[in-house]
Amino acid sequence: MELIVFSGLQGAGKSTFYKERFFATHVRISLDLLKTRSREDAILFACLAAQQSVVIDNTNPTRAQRARYVKLAVAAKFRSALYYFDVPVRDAVGRNEARPTGSRVPKVAIFGTAKKFERPSPDEGFDQTFIVRPDGAGGYAVEELREEGAAP
Repeated sequence: MELIVFSGLQGAGKSTFYKERFFATHVRISLDLLKTRSREDAILFACLAAQQSVVIDNTNPTRAQRARYVKLAVAAKFRSALYYFDVPVRDAVGRNEARPTGSRVPKVAIFGTAKKFERPSPDEGFDQTFIVRPDGAGGYAVEELREEGAAP
C-alpha cells in the first residue's frame, strides 16, 4: 500500500499527472473536490483502514502540511512518496488560464500559495521523494529529488 503526496502550485499539472500515472491504482483525494479537511480525513482514513493506495492531490505548500501525511503513512504501514511539482509561477498561471472557466482558481490563490511555499526536501521522512517538471513535449520528467546543490 502506498500514500502519495503531491506538492505544487495550483495549475502545476498535479491532477493531470495523477490521471496519467495513478488513476488505475490509487484513490485520488483532493480538497478541490471535497472542500473540507473533515471530508478529506474521512476518505483518507477509510483508505488507510481498507489498505487502499491513495494520492493526496493538494498544493501541500508547507513542510508541516506534508508531515501529517508521513505520520499517517508510518502508522498505517504504508510506503510514502512525495512528488514535488517544480513549475514557475508564470507557467502555473498560464496553465490555470487555459482551464475551462469553472475550473480556474483566482490568480491571487496561486500567488498566495507561491508566497508561503516551502521547497520540499528529501529529509521530510517520505520513503521516496521526486521532483516533477514539464518535459517540454506535453509530458513530465520525473527524477529523485536531491538536496539543493547535491551531486546527482
